[in-house]
Amino acid sequence: MSFLPKLEKMIVRHQHLEEMLSQGTLSSEDFVKTSKELAELSDIVDVAKVLLSHQNEIKELQEMVAEGTDIEIKKMAEEELRVLEKKIPDLEKQIKILLLPKDVADTKNAILEIRAGTGGDEAALFGATLLRMYQRYAEQQKWKLEILDLSETDLGGVKECTATVTGKNVFSRLKFESGVHRVQRVPETETQGRVHTSAATVAVLPEAEEVDIHIEEKDLRIDVFRSSGPGGQSVNTTDSAVRITHLPTGLVVQQQDEKSQHKNKAKALKVLRSRLYDLEREKVQSARSQDRKSQVGSGDRSERIRTYNFPQGRLTDHRINLTLYKLEQIINGDALDEVIQALITEDQAARLSSLEE
Repeated sequence: MSFLPKLEKMIVRHQHLEEMLSQGTLSSEDFVKTSKELAELSDIVDVAKVLLSHQNEIKELQEMVAEGTDIEIKKMAEEELRVLEKKIPDLEKQIKILLLPKDVADTKNAILEIRAGTGGDEAALFGATLLRMYQRYAEQQKWKLEILDLSETDLGGVKECTATVTGKNVFSRLKFESGVHRVQRVPETETQGRVHTSAATVAVLPEAEEVDIHIEEKDLRIDVFRSSGPGGQSVNTTDSAVRITHLPTGLVVQQQDEKSQHKNKAKALKVLRSRLYDLEREKVQSARSQDRKSQVGSGDRSERIRTYNFPQGRLTDHRINLTLYKLEQIINGDALDEVIQALITEDQAARLSSLEE
């Protein structure tokens, strides 16, 4: 196995980092950096130790079988050998997956954006359904979902919503949610019982830190105005809402959730930073045409990725031809992880095969 020398180096490095931390002589900055590197190595080192241990045992058992004169001991050694040899391919696959080039954004928090598409009120109600689904999923993952900006309809639908999702490996689990989500159901207002089709767009962006993207003040136009609620009603009487336009790209971010203009500006800048970071990532990804072949879907937000069919209780993810008849559990957040895990597994398999070609 060509990756064995690499694994042995990783185990030595892991041990060295543990010793550095245990000495207690690191500065706070070095302590954070070392702890982060140790955490990143731990998963692969744990599997590597098991693999190397099994391989040593296999070697010893093979020698026992070759040299053994006692029939009973030879039989036992052969049986143990069969059991261990069956475990090796699975461990090797785990190692290969863990050695795949990491998406640097995977460990980041995320900005979640939901926009009602075609379908009027029904599309906005579906937007609200998607928001609840992600809120429940975030709760289950012990993440925190905080709404930054929300535009609702009089019927309780969501025309537009921007939220932050913070927690462990948020972006790595949510990144495949970007795209057009289509719904087929009978609206409550429909007297004939006809199934209507509408859609909402979801965008998941890695939350960018100031170190990731530096924004020049001269590149911004900042407008302030009064916040408004559903139907245009005034929410507060001061000019606390903020609209920021990034002049070089034309990106516009609006924030009116807070009563403080300062807080709204800070939140709007956070979203703008993440959108600019996402634009940079898209440029890099489109430049790597080979890499794009090994992605689940094109990553294009206009791509229809999923259909939620309520009359049949069916969810279909079109990118990996996955169909599940447990729609209720998925939109309640209970079975969404099954869909997300299938997407991650498919992405890993595609990237593995592209490396082996």
